[in-house]
Amino acid sequence: MKHGARNDLRAEVTAIKTGAVMCQVDVKLVGTDYKMSSVMTLESLDSLELKVGDKFNVLAKAVNVLLTKD
Repeated sequence: MKHGARNDLRAEVTAIKTGAVMCQVDVKLVGTDYKMSSVMTLESLDSLELKVGDKFNVLAKAVNVLLTKD
């Protein structure tokens, strides 16, 4: 699939936390200690058929600037 995201990263699902409508999918970038999370609808989760341990690509395209406190 062609896309405009500059960050196309290989990752593995480490946890899936589900709520009534939305879920949080936690991932670890393959070969690193870096972790990320994605929030999506349960419908999207079902469509992607994601399970803990699955490997896939993370596409990250930032449109916001986030601040972190040391």
